[in-house]
Order: sequence, then C-alpha cells, then structure tokens
Amino acid sequence: MEIRPCTEKQLPEILDIFNDAILNSTALYDYKTRNMEMMHAWYADKQKNNYPIVGAFDENNVMLGFSTYGMFRVRPAYKYSVEHSVYVRPDKRGKGIGKVLLREIIKKAEEQDFHTLVGVIDASNTVSMKLHENEGFVLTGIMKEVGYKFGKWLDAAFYQLILKTPEKPIEE
Repeated sequence: MEIRPCTEKQLPEILDIFNDAILNSTALYDYKTRNMEMMHAWYADKQKNNYPIVGAFDENNVMLGFSTYGMFRVRPAYKYSVEHSVYVRPDKRGKGIGKVLLREIIKKAEEQDFHTLVGVIDASNTVSMKLHENEGFVLTGIMKEVGYKFGKWLDAAFYQLILKTPEKPIEE
C-alpha cells in the first residue's frame, strides 16, 4: 500500500467512496449522492485552504481509501482546530487502511500547526469510534438525535485529539 496526496485525477474514485457512504451508511449525513461538479468544488476548496487529501493506493494504483480535514468552525478563534474524515472502500475495510490514513492525517495536522483534530462519528459506528480511541482520540460528547436518515434518529459522537502544535499560537 502506498500513501500519497490525491490530485484531481482521483476525484472519480473519491466520488465513488463518498456516494457509497451516502447510500449505504450513516458515515455521511447526506441523502443525495454527489456529482463531479460538486467534487471539483470540494477539491478546489481543499486546495485553496491548503487542506490535505491523502489517499491509500494498492499496487495497481487503485484507491483503497482517503483522509482529509477542513475547517471546524468559521470564527477566527477556531483557526487551530480542524474536522477530519477517513473513508475506506467498502470491500477494503477491516484491513488497517483506516488506521494508516488516520495516522497520516494526524501527521499532516501537526505539520500545519493545528492544535485539535475533531471527528464527528455516527454513534452507531463502533468500529470508527474504536479506531479513534486507539489513536488517542477522546470522546468529548454525544449529541442525541441530531441527524435523521434511513428512517431513524442518529446520534453524533464527537471525538477530539489535542496536538502539541502550534508552539506559539497567536491571536489575529
């Protein structure tokens, strides 16, 4: 498995992974699938804000999964916090790919001097919750019934990892 930054070339594979999650899971609280126009806008936003998109690829250059992060909240004082995501193709789950991608995105956040990584995980996704706990994330709270999908109310678990960076935060 090779870990490397994703480019626009990988957007169709990312789109497939996103749309599978939308249609078949509560990993994304979306109802409708995304299209390539939406993916190009998503990618442009990541590039504009210097947010990484990291992919895991097999020996045939097929994407196995990806991780990324973006703005946590819009207020200036949140500038050292990011909300991250990790997605693995459904046929490749349970093979340690999510752990590798999560560790890589943590490393990227440290390199970019962020202080806090936030993960919002559907509370029924015990595999993702355990993955985050194993990597040092702490459950900071569960918001009850904040989503509705597949005919039921969904609870969102908030996980946080506090990093040692930045060395000298500033207010501006």
